[in-house]
Amino acid sequence: MRERRRIRRFSGTERLFHWTNAAAFFVLLGSGLVLYLPSLAILVGRRPFVKDIHFWTGVSWLPALALIALLGDRRGLVRTARQLDAFDRDDVRWLKRERPAPQGRFNAGQKLNASLTAAFFVLFIVSGLLLWLGERDTTFRFASTVILHDGLMYASLVLLTGHLYLALIHPATKHSLEGMVTGSVDEDWARYHHPKWAAPPPKAKPD
Repeated sequence: MRERRRIRRFSGTERLFHWTNAAAFFVLLGSGLVLYLPSLAILVGRRPFVKDIHFWTGVSWLPALALIALLGDRRGLVRTARQLDAFDRDDVRWLKRERPAPQGRFNAGQKLNASLTAAFFVLFIVSGLLLWLGERDTTFRFASTVILHDGLMYASLVLLTGHLYLALIHPATKHSLEGMVTGSVDEDWARYHHPKWAAPPPKAKPD
């Protein structure tokens, strides 16, 4: 039985960026649910402390990611951002479940998830800041801000559920989690699911 070969998919900077973002999101989501749901608020108690955790995690979220980008492999992150932002005809076919639709390092679903995550990140920061300012100055108090922040929480729960299902359970995609943990994935899996990225090297022509 031949040894299964590995192919590197994510750098250390990419993995640190991902897990820092994930950790901040989970802390914000957990503390936000405690502040939002009366049953959890009563169970946990110490509302001011939970509120401080929620606020300061939100405040440090962007600087932490910026610091990783500044001190790590900036070019690699930029390259990854460009790959995530590049939708082509095969991506459209993949979303329509039409085949063949060969994918690059990221499939169309991962690109869509990254776009939604980035949009939610910006909206969470802006709406959260407005809520904080609104507690101190009524000039910044808007009813729509609360609706937006709460709506983002529900939408994030749906997105998170789908993300966890694909990363932990779905047989075709759960192998990608190993890449985010160790940095590498099985080469055969990569070639099958991401042939544009992990295509086998061209065979040498005989002399």
